[in-house]
Amino acid sequence: MNYDRNKIEESILALLGVFEFDNGRVWRRYDFAVMDALYAKGLITDPRSRNESVYLTDDGIARAKALAIRYFGDSDSVKKHERGSPSS
Repeated sequence: MNYDRNKIEESILALLGVFEFDNGRVWRRYDFAVMDALYAKGLITDPRSRNESVYLTDDGIARAKALAIRYFGDSDSVKKHERGSPSS
């Protein structure tokens, strides 16, 4: 799968804008409430553990990959996905 790096950078910047506080300060990790909501929906493992990372559940992986293609896929990857072809 090829992703458009500019779309990814702009999306991350947009998320940083959503969670900005203190006149431009942002945490470099995701908002706790958002992570808790994803956990409650069964899409990730418990974000409140002592681990530095979480795992996507099977449903989480499927949804995350579909969203990644929709929002960040290059034009060829999006067309393949829309036709139902396996992604590379």
